[in-house]
Amino acid sequence: MPRTTTQDLFKLRWHQTLSDYVTAIAWSPDGSRLAASSAAGEVVLCSAKTGATTVLQEAQGESVDALAISADGVFLAAGGQAGTVWVWQLDGSTPERVMALEHSRAWIDRLQWNPHHPELAFSLGQYVQVWDVTIQSVITTLNFESSSVLDLAWHPQGDRLSVSGNQSIKTWQQQDWYDDPAIWEIGGASEAIAWSPDGIYLASGNNDRSVLVWEGGDPYGNPYPWRMQGFPGKVRQLAWSMVKKAIDAPLLASISAESVVVWTKERDPSVGWNPQMLDVHQGMVAAIAFQPQSLLLASAAEDGWLCLWHKASRLAQILQGAPAGFSCLAWNPSGGAIAAGGSRGEVLVWTETTKGKGFG
Repeated sequence: MPRTTTQDLFKLRWHQTLSDYVTAIAWSPDGSRLAASSAAGEVVLCSAKTGATTVLQEAQGESVDALAISADGVFLAAGGQAGTVWVWQLDGSTPERVMALEHSRAWIDRLQWNPHHPELAFSLGQYVQVWDVTIQSVITTLNFESSSVLDLAWHPQGDRLSVSGNQSIKTWQQQDWYDDPAIWEIGGASEAIAWSPDGIYLASGNNDRSVLVWEGGDPYGNPYPWRMQGFPGKVRQLAWSMVKKAIDAPLLASISAESVVVWTKERDPSVGWNPQMLDVHQGMVAAIAFQPQSLLLASAAEDGWLCLWHKASRLAQILQGAPAGFSCLAWNPSGGAIAAGGSRGEVLVWTETTKGKGFG
């Protein structure tokens, strides 16, 4: 195992086991609960402190691939292979399912809540549908047209929704869904998109082994992106830090095959972004995420290692507990705990030790 600088930043608090591969994990905004789903179709809600589990949906033989809890903590949404979007209300004494939106011939693998309103956006083949869950009514159906939707992302202000697919990223304005979207040209397929937390930068991870980054929210005012190349495979996930480093830009992390690459924006615009490769994993990297309000980066991979990187550069600790490999991870909103899922159904939560506080 690679050498680390610190061994006890985080310690295992509890673990549970689902019946199949853990597909997604989502924390409540207050960090008191987390939801997890599996390839068998399970959806569970766990206490962050004890791991006590409430089963919201039993295994049904069809994968649940996307989970999200609304910004106010009131609603949990899930979608997957069955083509159904389920929504549970969490603010009562017992979670209650309030919606089940059925869509035949659609595999729903992307869904995301508006960061400021109870509006849920989810993929439907070539379309994205947006629902207002409080009134249980569709707000709009957006046609991407050129391909199936590969990813979607709300702007941090919640006033626009970006959708990616083949050849482009399209962004619709919430104030007028029927207006033509702004279009960022890609030249290939955009597998993953992410707005920076400050809403200034839009990044795209692409199947042609590149990352594109635009500054500003208008593709026509600033149409030429920075282009980063040389990845070993398609870029499957992106993660921005909430903390800025040295200059007026956060860090951008990306995963491709077994590699994690962290990008730092240089002061000279002509230089662009400089890479640092975090080359430790011996299996496909499944997920990355920055600790909130920190530069501590987590990466989870099929090699069974969940690596914590101090300032997104130096290996600080390796967490284990999924011998056949990790499949997903998520930080709780305070950053004091991290949860991960494994390929044999493991759900694990580690909490920060006294030594780990402020380390990132």
